[in-house]
Amino acid sequence: MIGNERHGLVGVIASDILRNGKIPMILLTAVLVSAIFVVTTAHRTRLLTAQREQLVLERDALDIEWRNLILEENALGDHSRVERIATEKLQMQHVDPSQETIVVQP
Repeated sequence: MIGNERHGLVGVIASDILRNGKIPMILLTAVLVSAIFVVTTAHRTRLLTAQREQLVLERDALDIEWRNLILEENALGDHSRVERIATEKLQMQHVDPSQETIVVQP
């Protein structure tokens, strides 16, 4: 009565795959693992690209600020401006060499 044995469908499929389909299962597993790595790599690449774009924007903003600070430094350090502020706001004036007093400390 060998023909009367009942086997579950899942058991028969699993047994057939393990007996005859080892290479296709290994290849399927390799393809799935490779696909997961591709998706992960694409996601990380997108994140890094977005971060790079943000850093480029920040660099550009800092570059503009630096240029403005250079212009401001040049404007504030202008000799004629310093002289004008000294004479107008601080009432300073040029000293005549005959009025200079030189003090020497021992």
